[in-house]
Amino acid sequence: MIPRYSRPEMVAIWSPENRYRIWFEIEALAAEAMGQLGTIPAEAARVIREKGAQRVAHISQADLDRIDEIERVTRHDVIAFLTWLGEGIGPEARFMHQGMTSSDVLDTCLNVQLVRAADLLIRDMDALLAALRDRAIEFKFTPTIGRSHGIHAEPTTFGLKLAGHYAEFVRNRARLVAARAEVATCAISGPVGTFASVDPRVEAHVARHLGLEVEPVSTQVIPRDRHAAYFAALAVVASSIERLATEVRHLQRSEVREAEEFFHAGQKGSSAMPHKRNPVLSENLTGLARIVRGYAVPALENVALWHERDISHSSVERMIGPDATVTLDFALMRAAGMMEKLTVYPERMVENLESLGGVVHSQKVLLGLTQAGLSREASYAAVQRAAMATWTKLGKEDAKVFAENLLADPEVSAKMDAATLAKVMDPARDFTNVETIFSRVFG
Repeated sequence: MIPRYSRPEMVAIWSPENRYRIWFEIEALAAEAMGQLGTIPAEAARVIREKGAQRVAHISQADLDRIDEIERVTRHDVIAFLTWLGEGIGPEARFMHQGMTSSDVLDTCLNVQLVRAADLLIRDMDALLAALRDRAIEFKFTPTIGRSHGIHAEPTTFGLKLAGHYAEFVRNRARLVAARAEVATCAISGPVGTFASVDPRVEAHVARHLGLEVEPVSTQVIPRDRHAAYFAALAVVASSIERLATEVRHLQRSEVREAEEFFHAGQKGSSAMPHKRNPVLSENLTGLARIVRGYAVPALENVALWHERDISHSSVERMIGPDATVTLDFALMRAAGMMEKLTVYPERMVENLESLGGVVHSQKVLLGLTQAGLSREASYAAVQRAAMATWTKLGKEDAKVFAENLLADPEVSAKMDAATLAKVMDPARDFTNVETIFSRVFG
């Protein structure tokens, strides 16, 4: 993660200070449970809690340096932390970590961090949903051209475009909620996960106080299919952000110019060309989506660990945990801001919609001819002849609009007069069910 694409609240979740505070909380909760069960003296658990809390309350750079110094000798991060923590607790520190293994601390901590990250991402998602909802309602009946393969297809509304993205992000919100639940588990089960030296009630106590569920079978590590599902969910969200960004990028093209990112006073689009207004936000979102999506594969590859555990997943998660969540947090915020301030040009949308002389109403004419008694094959051929005649003559002196070419065709004119054709091609027919779709999406 780099400062340019980071926000402080998400970054703080992954800071060394926060990680060590979570480690301490796991150790303190476990000690308290053991004290209650009589595994260790209750007084020792109290001292661990009180002195340890003082130790981690204000972790300084000197403390971080001291932990690193110990780790250079021990080559083990959890032991280095416990050694540093014990320096402030005193003799009672010997009762910490009784029957536990480092994965109990590391995996439970990671899941706490992922849960907290998911909470921020869900909050970010709500901001994006609010922006999409507001703009969709604003442009509910604003006509624009729908495109397939990048080519004009049939009329739609800009509100319907945005409603489709809104519905997709509603599904993405549900995916984040499910991903949060997937990783919200705790493991305090000792080496190879058999609870041979630690009572399962300790795990239950720690889980309850951290807002987690106990991991049914931890095998010493929490199974990584949970984490794979989490990062896969982030990847899907990122892909949806890219789809939205790609739409904005296309609409901002000079030849299209139906919508564009807000251009701030004093903003510069190019060091060489003063006229440029580039889609920098949506292009940035496209790049950020590639990063987040790329982390899904190593998360999936982490599932296949050796036997009860290995640490091939560890280096991966130390990178993808912070990077994926911090990047997606920033991307969701940027996407929400982009949509809130998106500049929309309804007049240009109408110009583009009408720019092909009416051929975008071809299906309505096709259906009208079949209902008037012409075979579908003959109807299709007649409508296509008129459409191609319109298309190939666009901008020329002898150009005719679609309706004129249709009425010049004997097969069409035998079935429809000008008034009937105008009724069949009425653009209002394209928007008859907009309210129905909006009621499905927004309730």
